[in-house]
Amino acid sequence: MEHAKFFAGLRLSLFGGRLSTNQVNGIEAIVSELEARPLDSRWLAYILATTYHETDKTMCAISENLNYSAAGLLATFPKYFTVGEAGAYARQPQRIANRAYANRMGNRDEASGDGWRYRGRGLVQITGRDNYTKYGIADDPDKALDPIKAIEILFDGMTNGRFTGKKLSDFFTATATDWIGARRIINGSDRAVDIAGHAKKFAAALEAAR
Repeated sequence: MEHAKFFAGLRLSLFGGRLSTNQVNGIEAIVSELEARPLDSRWLAYILATTYHETDKTMCAISENLNYSAAGLLATFPKYFTVGEAGAYARQPQRIANRAYANRMGNRDEASGDGWRYRGRGLVQITGRDNYTKYGIADDPDKALDPIKAIEILFDGMTNGRFTGKKLSDFFTATATDWIGARRIINGSDRAVDIAGHAKKFAAALEAAR
């Protein structure tokens, strides 16, 4: 692959004409996995698109931003906050995480602090004690921010189906390409159309750089 040509395509199609050093390094680290273990280029495009979405375009491992307003809480976590509670919890990320993620995904109750301890981290946001335990980092959840560990989790979860049971080979085969359905690898159908659009742009840049 011609890396310079690849990045030139990405700058124009996805990054507003400019890429930071951190963005370039993050993308390079992911692309290097393709060279280490050859994958279908559609798989790589979808992995990159997922990272683009999950990291808010930074392409580096990040922690989940839970600094929601009351309206944001009701839009994002409608099952876990009433109107009154949303006002009481607004702009308090730690309290929000402990409430929203309590008693699920292996977490204990709100008072345990598990929601905050096991909030989303990484290139794809793993959340909950069960997921951190799965990757051997429940005792050190910030390890999900380590670049090497973050890439390991990203590729393992998406190629082996360890996030939701769905994997890349379910959606990209010799006879099928399902950019929208592939969101089920991570999170049902949330933002599936948007991420499909990003993936197609990554795929076009990869194709142009061959």
